[in-house]
Amino acid sequence: MLGRSVSPVFVGRREQLTALADAFTEASAGNATAVLLGGEAGVGKTRLVQCFAEQVARDGARVLGGGCVELSTDGLAYAPFTAVLRQLVREHGTGGVAGLLPDGAERDLARLLPEFGEPSGDGETETGRARLFEQILTLLERLADDTPTVLIIEDIHWADRSSRDLIAFLSRSLRVPQVLLVMTYRSDDLHRQHPLRPVLAELGRVNGVLRLDLPRLSREEVAQQMAGILGSAPDYTDVEKVYERSEGIPLFVEAMLESGGDLAFPESMQDLILNAVERLPEETQRVLRVAAAGGTRVGHALLSAVSGLSELELEAALRPAIAGNVLQISDNRAYVFRHSLIREAVHEELLPGEHQRLHARYAEEISKNHRLVPPGRAHVELAHHWYGARDDVHALTAAWNAARKSFKAFAYTEAVPLLERVLMLWDRVPGAAERIGADHTAVLEKAAAAAQAGGEVDRAVKFVKAALSELDEAREPHRVAGLIVRWSNLKIAKGQMGVVDDLRHALKLVPEPGEARAEVLVRMSQHLMLRGEAAEGEMYVEEGLRLARELGDRCLEADLLLNLALGHSIAGNIEATIATNQRALDLGRQENSGRVITRAIGNMIDSLPDTGRWEEALRLSDEGWREAKRFGRLRASGLFVLNNKAEALENIGRWDEAVETVERALSFGPSLRTRHHLLRVRADIALARGEVELVENILSEIGVLKERPEDFVQDITNSARLHIGWHMLRGEPGYALAVAERMLARPAQSSKAMLGWRLLALLRTVCDAAEDVEPDRVRAVREQAADVAAHLSVTSPVAEAYRLTYSGDFDAAAAAWERLNRPHNQARALVRAATVAARAGDRDGAAARLATALPRATALGAAPLVAEIEALSRRVGGAQRAQEPSELLTPRELEVLRLVALGRTNRDIAKELFISAKTVSVHVSNILAKLCVTTRGEAAAAAHRLSLLSR
Repeated sequence: MLGRSVSPVFVGRREQLTALADAFTEASAGNATAVLLGGEAGVGKTRLVQCFAEQVARDGARVLGGGCVELSTDGLAYAPFTAVLRQLVREHGTGGVAGLLPDGAERDLARLLPEFGEPSGDGETETGRARLFEQILTLLERLADDTPTVLIIEDIHWADRSSRDLIAFLSRSLRVPQVLLVMTYRSDDLHRQHPLRPVLAELGRVNGVLRLDLPRLSREEVAQQMAGILGSAPDYTDVEKVYERSEGIPLFVEAMLESGGDLAFPESMQDLILNAVERLPEETQRVLRVAAAGGTRVGHALLSAVSGLSELELEAALRPAIAGNVLQISDNRAYVFRHSLIREAVHEELLPGEHQRLHARYAEEISKNHRLVPPGRAHVELAHHWYGARDDVHALTAAWNAARKSFKAFAYTEAVPLLERVLMLWDRVPGAAERIGADHTAVLEKAAAAAQAGGEVDRAVKFVKAALSELDEAREPHRVAGLIVRWSNLKIAKGQMGVVDDLRHALKLVPEPGEARAEVLVRMSQHLMLRGEAAEGEMYVEEGLRLARELGDRCLEADLLLNLALGHSIAGNIEATIATNQRALDLGRQENSGRVITRAIGNMIDSLPDTGRWEEALRLSDEGWREAKRFGRLRASGLFVLNNKAEALENIGRWDEAVETVERALSFGPSLRTRHHLLRVRADIALARGEVELVENILSEIGVLKERPEDFVQDITNSARLHIGWHMLRGEPGYALAVAERMLARPAQSSKAMLGWRLLALLRTVCDAAEDVEPDRVRAVREQAADVAAHLSVTSPVAEAYRLTYSGDFDAAAAAWERLNRPHNQARALVRAATVAARAGDRDGAAARLATALPRATALGAAPLVAEIEALSRRVGGAQRAQEPSELLTPRELEVLRLVALGRTNRDIAKELFISAKTVSVHVSNILAKLCVTTRGEAAAAAHRLSLLSR
């Protein structure tokens, strides 16, 4: 039976094959991006994806494939994507692949495949990996322009951290038709601490990602598999025996049939898997043990060198293993075990001494000739094998070299364990510093940089503290200052306080002009501006600008200008903010610095709406997103751009688009601080729409309800404003007043329109609501607010509109908001003006204002404001203008209603409109409320009755 252990009949997987085909169809329409195929070891995942690949290839699709190997956990970064690039180069050549990317972008791919030339050397450690991710994304999108493309990545349970991050990025970011990712993993390997578990959980929440589980075979399916292998129908008793003992695992069925006519089942799984190996000649078994030590895939030349056999002798020894389907021939004259379980079982049979000797032999041969392994893998293979050989000296130097190679490939998370290995071996190796050309502290510094770049904040803090403990400030002040700057960045990422004191200390360590002091000045000035301490911040900016110009560093100059613009913004000096941002943007474009360009554009998007130039801000946000994508900065500056775009959309009442923008940004897994910014925008819309539970969830997450200490003026002000709004939504003006009192007790407020003036306008509302029950407290708050207002400047139309609201000139405020195209603010001002008119006895005037406000509030879905308008209308008794049916719903709500009327589910609608099911649920709730119905069927009937769907 040897050699016929795989059934020629594809058994029991039609349902899963159909699901994959359906996913491919959905991907062709742009409604799906990825399939996660899970199953136990040996259950048939590879066979299933092979059949799927053959099927779609026959239909004209391009199939790309790459697999993760166990060595990935030892630092072999991007293994599956390197394999895919190698496949594309074979098919199209390096020129053809490079032609699919922006000019020069192929240099980023050179970090994975040397065929693309010299890697880019811009030195932007924190963005290099993001840029590499963007180039892979762009490559897949361009490939799919003319041909449907399927990317299959097997065994992602072995994926390195960088590959996992890239997989998650592609699954979230692929939004073009005709691309599908199919990934397989061993579900039985995912213990509670397995690094893939959080990735799977995250991707499970991404629209367009399908989870597919591959079950064991049923008794009938085992019988079909046996018949396919045996060539005839098996006996019933044999089927029962095989099914009972294999438990429906196809690989075990094959192993039992390979064991002979008695269908013996060894005591251990390993013995079962090794049955086929032990039937091979002894020399073949010896070579298989050598191959198992080399990993899942071993090249012919390397195996020949390590085994000591000539090519002919090696071929003779391996032929029985290939005939017996234990070993298979891969591309480029390489051998792979038919199943990783077989390799693992063979490897487990190695004796301790044999294990070390074989790893030493692999390391020796690869050291002599790097071409024995695929391009770019030699350093990581050497680190793996020297460590396996227990050769501390070579293991240390190899780990250091592999870590440096990982840095060049932006594989920072793979560099960390390699550097930790260097640190672990340090005391065992005499003269370690001389061997690698760096002292122990330098290794810690590099580990800190790698951990921070990979987003492992706590790990980075550990390395920074260890490095600082080894340094003497008096002897190496520059190194200490640099580490303090890094620590300050990590503290900010963790939401910790005390950064300014750290940076003041760093400045004292580097009193002389130079690059070290300039680095501290950039961080110090930015932090002071964010805290609202503009005078001191500007002092450091001016010093930094002088240094930058002396050093001829135009990017440093631009960074400092952006810090200066930030100070102008917090101070409310809008024209100076825009002008200074523009100067920095011009410098960034001259230097082609992605960091500067995208940061400057993000700042401009924030500033322009305050002058009423919201259309320009939205156009610029599209440009900013494109630039962030071009420079590989989507998860950094790109999400900053999206956040400011969402704020602009929220301001002008395009709330559905704002919500979709926020959700899109959140799907990229932003940093904690960026996530909090995005959630605050979402909370503003939820407050205006009366979504109490959602508001509470958001405010709990960002720490507002417990008033978590914050350092930056913008965060403090916006969190306080949301906290006040939450209490007002719940009908708790007294609690809102308490938050206002604590906020006004702070030493100063920002003159920025969307901060200080917006807060004061809200405080006017709070005081008016609480005056009857807390007159003394309200009086004190009004006095404090008046004192604050006297010190705030008015330098923009938005600031003036908020000032008018705060001062109680509501009709003028409503007119100002109308000019600025801010319908919610306008409607609220009209309601306040109507209240004043009603109290003055002008019932008709009040009714007229309410009639203008109602359609605006209704169109926005601002339920609390609609309820307030209706209540006041009943009190004044004025007639309201009848609404046209088309004014009831927003354009997006009409699209959703049309699909509801067709009987679509929320998930179906989400796929068709490229939004989340959660967003669809919100739209449906708003539609039911606006149409005064309680069910989807009633909504559909109302839509037809009002002729809403014919428009």
